Amino acid sequence: MATSPLPLPASLNGASYLESKAVRETKGLISELCRQFYHLGWVGGTGGSITIKVHDEDVTKSQQLIVMSPSGVQKERMISEDMYILSPEGTIISAPCPKPYPHKPPKCSDCAPLFLKAYQMCNAGAVIHSHGMESCVVTMINPGSKEFRITHMEMIKGIQGHGYYDELVVPIIENTAHERELTDSLAAAIEAYPKTTAVLVRNHGIYVWGDSWISAKTQAECYHYLFDAAIKLHQMGLDWSTPIHGPIKAIKGRSRSVTRSSNLRSDINLKPFPRYIVLDIEGTTTPISFVADVLFPYARDNVGRHLSATYATTETQDDIKLLRAQVQDDLEKGVAGAVLIPPDNAGKEEIIAALVANVEAMIKADRKITALKQLQGHIWRTGYVNNELKGEVYEDVPEALERWQGSGIKVYIYSSGSRLAQRLIFGNTNFGDLRKYLSGFFDTTIGNKRESRSYVEITKSLGADHPSEVLFLTDVYQEATAAKAAGLEVIISVRPGNAPLPENHGFKSVHSFSEI
Repeated sequence: MATSPLPLPASLNGASYLESKAVRETKGLISELCRQFYHLGWVGGTGGSITIKVHDEDVTKSQQLIVMSPSGVQKERMISEDMYILSPEGTIISAPCPKPYPHKPPKCSDCAPLFLKAYQMCNAGAVIHSHGMESCVVTMINPGSKEFRITHMEMIKGIQGHGYYDELVVPIIENTAHERELTDSLAAAIEAYPKTTAVLVRNHGIYVWGDSWISAKTQAECYHYLFDAAIKLHQMGLDWSTPIHGPIKAIKGRSRSVTRSSNLRSDINLKPFPRYIVLDIEGTTTPISFVADVLFPYARDNVGRHLSATYATTETQDDIKLLRAQVQDDLEKGVAGAVLIPPDNAGKEEIIAALVANVEAMIKADRKITALKQLQGHIWRTGYVNNELKGEVYEDVPEALERWQGSGIKVYIYSSGSRLAQRLIFGNTNFGDLRKYLSGFFDTTIGNKRESRSYVEITKSLGADHPSEVLFLTDVYQEATAAKAAGLEVIISVRPGNAPLPENHGFKSVHSFSEI
């Protein structure tokens, strides 16, 4: 049940509150952090800034006061009394007193309008603006790029919502003569990249935010590390944006000569290689029988055991929450097999029994829903860890992945299975760990595989200049049609056991990745 936002206490603007422990500590914290950031090279020459919301349990974050560093001052010499206090809307409530020469008259940070955008659009608790050399130089390596991309680096795990195998994407906006003029560009970047926690400004620096000062600081440190790593890899002629960080290879607009082998189909037109390849799993890289006869039965047979063993964990409670919401929706729509799940205060065994019944019905119906796929991924993870499962791919897949990566093509997976489940399959295959060849994973959180808009979102996420730079391989005609409608190049995979295709379906088809 939704709750109404807590009202802003009348005392929040009072002198007593402005002198409260929470406000004093926040002002002191900004002084301390700026000294640290100065020695890191982030706020030298009076540049850069930081702002933190005053944490108060009695006030919702959107209504908390804002403490902000001043502009044009020696950041490493700031003290608490130098800070500005702003209302949630950005009105200055308290300003520092002027200091004698050679200090300049006090002025609130020029970053204030941009800070407020991060607060308003991202529900941030703190925002850091750094002029760190790494964040500036990394935007100059490719002056035409609108994004910074990197994958397979340990420090990516420090960025909210990312793991080692994920591709980190940071939007880049163009610099202007005055900081405030960046406000609209920053807002547009946040809107275009709703999951981002940072925006780079070319030839300038970076804005980083988090739900707390700790989150913002941690991510800022990780971003700077990754930028520094990218610069050093580039100096060595290595591509930081690919999983193995091999030699840089330019392929855009270049045709590649191909020797037609005896098994190459005559209906495959030779075109310049795509910049990106997106692969379906079931029936494309992996036999349908592996999913239907191995993975699904394993999840079905072990769901009760898994839920019982992990019931109290946060992960499983999140899975149960998702299942409750899905089942409630199913009951309202009259979906066959849906069984009411007892409330949280019911007995554990009673709740698990209902969950098992629902999951079994969902698996039987082969439903492509996030609640099921997320739980299945967690169950399969246990199977892989216990060596009860081994991922399976067609024998032509490893060679193709290695060949494509060696050609500078980035390869991604798009499956109805969760990203965790995808990583498990490719990390534990009969040919070893193949994740080193993959730049990222997409699941149904980006959209249904039979909807064209999902492929539009993938194209945007990849940063492709045009949808035709993306090649999608699938065995499902409806998915192929949706991808084609979004402008992607499409090839249908024809494998043993796949469902029959419509006659004259109009798509190119291959029986092996060696034909591509």
